[in-house]
Amino acid sequence: MTITENAPLVPDFGTTDTPRKLAIICSKGNLDMAYPGLVLANAALGEGVETHLFFTFWGFDMIHKKTMGDLKFTMLGNTATHMPQGLGGLPGMTALATHQMRKTITDLGIPDVPEFLQQIVDSGGHLWACRMSADMQHLEQEDLYDEVEGIISASDFIEKTAGAQLLFI
Repeated sequence: MTITENAPLVPDFGTTDTPRKLAIICSKGNLDMAYPGLVLANAALGEGVETHLFFTFWGFDMIHKKTMGDLKFTMLGNTATHMPQGLGGLPGMTALATHQMRKTITDLGIPDVPEFLQQIVDSGGHLWACRMSADMQHLEQEDLYDEVEGIISASDFIEKTAGAQLLFI
């Protein structure tokens, strides 16, 4: 290429005949951290991308039957709330912040976590639970959301999602 030629703005990676795959690792169980993975999974499925979600560590709160419908949002330690951090530690602030976030989510017509998970499954998405995290938390398949396909090792997840774009949340 000579100096006078215009370089393409988007690099050409060639064409591929393999279908696209997305693997999302959900490691957080706060209300505000549950939605990025769910929104991205839903968007990918809408584009026809094979999508797998792997829940690990605190992400288990999203698929644990006892906690999935009652995720919390806390301002404490979350500088993105643009509020004085001292307020987050006051009694009742987590409940207030959670209530406000749930109201905003509802007002925008965004489904709650269990409903969103069902929407993802109904659209062809796959939900997997991390074996190590399940063992650490003494959880079995029956403790988890019914649509979780299995409790698998990290190695098994890597095999299932070979060639996938990977997102860690």
